Amino acid sequence: MTGSTSKIRAGIIGGAGYTGGEMLRILVNHPNVEIAFVNSKSSAGSYVYEVHTDLFGDTELKFTGDLPLDVDVLFLCVGHGDAKKFLGENSIPDSIKIIDLSQDFRLNANAKLGSKSFVYGLPELNKEAIKSAQNIANPGCFATCLQLGLLPLAANGKLNSEVHITATTGSTGAGQSPSPTTHFTWRNDNLSIYKAFEHQHLGEIGQSLNQLQPDHGQTLNFIPYRGDYTRGIIASIYLDNDLSLDEAFKLYEDFYADAPFTHVTKRNIDLKQVVNTNKCFIQIAKHGSKLLITSIIDNLTKGASGQAVQNMNLLFGLNETAGLRLKATGF
Repeated sequence: MTGSTSKIRAGIIGGAGYTGGEMLRILVNHPNVEIAFVNSKSSAGSYVYEVHTDLFGDTELKFTGDLPLDVDVLFLCVGHGDAKKFLGENSIPDSIKIIDLSQDFRLNANAKLGSKSFVYGLPELNKEAIKSAQNIANPGCFATCLQLGLLPLAANGKLNSEVHITATTGSTGAGQSPSPTTHFTWRNDNLSIYKAFEHQHLGEIGQSLNQLQPDHGQTLNFIPYRGDYTRGIIASIYLDNDLSLDEAFKLYEDFYADAPFTHVTKRNIDLKQVVNTNKCFIQIAKHGSKLLITSIIDNLTKGASGQAVQNMNLLFGLNETAGLRLKATGF
């Protein structure tokens, strides 16, 4: 971005999928962004609104199979493994900032490719590092929801017992490519567990917790569910903890005091409060010796494209909330 009035020129790779579509919906209304191009091998030559039909009337952009490089930022809305492959096959100048929405660069051991290094892009954890970064590894959706539920404990050395987590995600969390477990006739009126105790997001969650509490060695028992709905993640997290309810609540409020999208409450929360927004709501409750944390996000916004735009805002010195004051479903 050159000059104080210039708009950020953004390119999107993989624009026909769920995260690509969500990225378009946010950026088409972002006051500081011009969408320079949207790349899609499968939809090249088609109008964006022919694939994302809700964008009819909002943009006349067409998908392209080309890769123009006159951009400031490149969003990689591609599948896991495909980001590393894309960067290996295409020479992207180091002057272009990259925000990768796959899992390819999230772990510290994988955070470098050639001359490109990636900072883990959870603003509530790494805001200052994000501001000065060149490339961002956007967190996973479950990872975002669960980390935001646990980080305040780790930051205060209070993550000292085994953690039990149950979390349910909407069908969009599985991506747009059809599979037996995303087909409507299977998913409708159904509920199932998958990847119990071994979900791929556990690695990045543990990495972030250890960043704040290096002696944390407690087991994270994570049971993910496929939900019978489209968008959103609701996670219930409980552990033994000696904090009182008021002490825990203050600890969480203090930790998120400067986080514009993460809000803490003692009141009951529900998914429709955050669906279609970049917010995370966290409810704190105490039941005997158990501290119960409920965390909710939209898996496509705060869990993916919205958080990527939040990271872009930080990278380019914009207001962190620019383009992200989005309306919740509500009803």
